[in-house]
Amino acid sequence: MGYDFSMETTTLIIVMVTSFVTPFSGSAITLALPAIGTEFHGGALLLSWVVAAFLLSTAAFLLPFGRLSDIIGRKKVFIFGVALFAISSLFSGFAWSIEALIIFRMIQGIASAMIFSTGMAIVALVYPAEKRGKAMGLISASIYIGLSLGPVLGGLLNYYLGWRSIFYFTTLLSVFTTLLTLWRLKGEWISSKGEKFDKVGSFSYMIALVSTLYGLSEVARLEWAKYILGLGLCLLLLFLYYESKQEYPLFPIRLFLSNRVFAFSNLAAMINYSATFAIGFLLSLYLQVIMGYDSQISGLILLSQPLIMALFSPFAGSLSDRIEPAIVSSWGMALSTLGLSFFIFVTPQTSLWIIIASLALIGLGFALFASPNNNAIMGSVEKSFYGAAASSLGTMRLIGQAASMAVVTLLLSGNSGNINSGASYIEQLAGEFHLAFIIFTVICGLGILPSFVRGKVTR
Repeated sequence: MGYDFSMETTTLIIVMVTSFVTPFSGSAITLALPAIGTEFHGGALLLSWVVAAFLLSTAAFLLPFGRLSDIIGRKKVFIFGVALFAISSLFSGFAWSIEALIIFRMIQGIASAMIFSTGMAIVALVYPAEKRGKAMGLISASIYIGLSLGPVLGGLLNYYLGWRSIFYFTTLLSVFTTLLTLWRLKGEWISSKGEKFDKVGSFSYMIALVSTLYGLSEVARLEWAKYILGLGLCLLLLFLYYESKQEYPLFPIRLFLSNRVFAFSNLAAMINYSATFAIGFLLSLYLQVIMGYDSQISGLILLSQPLIMALFSPFAGSLSDRIEPAIVSSWGMALSTLGLSFFIFVTPQTSLWIIIASLALIGLGFALFASPNNNAIMGSVEKSFYGAAASSLGTMRLIGQAASMAVVTLLLSGNSGNINSGASYIEQLAGEFHLAFIIFTVICGLGILPSFVRGKVTR
């Protein structure tokens, strides 16, 4: 099937908008949590579920919807996902209680899984291999712009129009994307027509992954979370064994066993997110509690990382069309390792420009890593596995994010759980900050190896 330039451009615009909306919604609503808690008289636990419900439902449904899109059509799943995201965003804005908001956020997460499991796969199908890297770079840039604008625009919307306006804004963007998709996205992509959908495997996978991610994120805070984590890991092993025996598995295990590029690229992605995701959380504490900056200045400082990511991601993607992704991604991870290492030596007297430069270096490294790595994953599999590949990448991202926050919460609860104020608290926090960055630097440095030895992508 041939596609003209306008088809490529329209498809890319559609996927870029959806890639912007989802991270924007997540990062913007974080700033509005205090206002939501005040209106609904919700405590910290319920407010945390406003965020957690979205992340867990996204993770649980990514792989099942990726496989389902292979069978019934990627466009069908994508359109339904964007429409459901619009509807759930609207109802989130209308929420009458914090419990209702949590339910609508869970539905938003399911819709997000439909979008992320199909959007990148559709772009990979529409774009020829020699132009795919640039397209992946632009999608990555959209994600980082969403992350960057979330705190800024979300804060403004919350301040002037209230927290509900954030959901109304995402509703408008989602409705626009739905209409544009229905109007301009032609054709359908079905790679596994007639194959059976693995219902048992899907249900088992969702329970196993949610248990693992929830246990990992809460293991430092709740005593019984370690049992949930252990149960989740056991269920994941049983799931892998079950899938290896299926004729039409939810996820083709053989991709990890026989495809070196695919396996090591996914491993590198998980390691990279494990080493970098918690940076914003840690620095937000350090800048405000230890260095004395207010939240506005701290937010502007933290913007330097995602802005550099957004600026350089298209360039990195284009570079991976000409140079092996393994080389570009490995250099990117090396730069991120170097940037992380600088924070080991940060003190309250450290120049603000050194902190900004270190964040920019991490942002540049992440840009050089992410787009080429995504390009390698999508380029290493046959078209019939694009749905599974996109879903796998999303799952690795979420596991990495959960692991990164688990390291931080483990350090914070282990060293200063009973310290609430005073100089000793600041001293403890500084020690935990430096230890966290030692761990993240080591993790990121170790990730260079699987990134570099993954092999060449067959073009």
